[in-house]
Amino acid sequence: MHIFLRPTVRLFCALLLASTPSATAQVRAPGNPGLDRLPMVGDQPEIVPPLATNLSPELRPRAVQKAMRKVADWQLARVQGHYNTDWTMGALYTGFMAASAATGKSKYRNAMKAMGKSLHWQLGPRFNNADDNVVAQTYLELYMSHHAPAMIAAVRDQFDRALKIPPNDKDILWWWCDALFMAPPAWARLYKGTGNRAYLDYMNRAWWTTSARLYDSREHLYSRDASYLTKTEPNGRKLFWSRGNGWVLAGLVRVLEYMPEDYPDRPRFVTQYKEMAAAVASLQGDDGLWRPGLLNASAYPLPELSGSAFSTYALAWGVNHRILDSSAYTPVITRAWKGLISHIYSDGRLGCIQPVGAAPDQYKPSSSYTFGVGAFLLAGLEVNRLSVNLTR
Repeated sequence: MHIFLRPTVRLFCALLLASTPSATAQVRAPGNPGLDRLPMVGDQPEIVPPLATNLSPELRPRAVQKAMRKVADWQLARVQGHYNTDWTMGALYTGFMAASAATGKSKYRNAMKAMGKSLHWQLGPRFNNADDNVVAQTYLELYMSHHAPAMIAAVRDQFDRALKIPPNDKDILWWWCDALFMAPPAWARLYKGTGNRAYLDYMNRAWWTTSARLYDSREHLYSRDASYLTKTEPNGRKLFWSRGNGWVLAGLVRVLEYMPEDYPDRPRFVTQYKEMAAAVASLQGDDGLWRPGLLNASAYPLPELSGSAFSTYALAWGVNHRILDSSAYTPVITRAWKGLISHIYSDGRLGCIQPVGAAPDQYKPSSSYTFGVGAFLLAGLEVNRLSVNLTR
């Protein structure tokens, strides 16, 4: 039986099992080293400043952008000059691009150009691994503005090699639901940047292979991976991870963003997106946020901001693109944004983000991790756009 864990978690397992003959059979080989990066990726200190008192939850552009800048500036100061291709950072990079687009501040985009140059526009070390592909989303967005071939040369080389591998539906490429945020939007952006529909077709086939395995057609939610298909919460309900489903919802909208209206399978993506949006919205907490375990909220005292922010981003995107009904979903988004804002500290730290993991867990209110900040900034981008529309 395989253990489906992220590289940062799998490394612990590898060390523990290294002395056993079956170690390599039980644990997927670790890719990017993770433990030495965790202090930079995030932390949950005992002593933190008080929560911010000068931010407004109102859906007004100036208020939304102020909150975005506060969080983005704090996070950029922590990571600037320490870039890498790990998924924990790649998700953050998407947020910095969003912050630049929403606020008009070029420093976030400039930081991403510096990031790409420092990494020589390379992907992570593992071939065609979703976690090592997420950084390509930022490279491609920069490329579509600057049209510098060097920005996507490595991406094209690896994705072109992947296209030559005969498809095998028995071997699920994106076997964990988080992967649907990491890789598919990169493939969709490469299609947009090059006009080569083969990239979109590859992504489409792989997406639905994963969906057939992990998507629950009754609950309209994704299991994190196949090992969670039969796992339940203490209350007997099926275990569905908030961040995992946030990854998928965000992945859906980031694919739809670049998928042509006349693409044959676009209606399938829209249908799944609408189903998930309705399911997630129905599970929103009284504070506007979502708990780590979606179907057993009472078991988790703290909200989880990375999953909440990804869901907020996806719901706001749907309203802005008139795929979701504004009258039904704008109140959900308004409550969610108010909840997200309430966990910003006076120095810009964004708290209540579950650390690296694969299932619901406990953490401190101060817990802040890069990928959750990326999710918040993505949410801010679409909430800002919504606020512009509401104030017209």
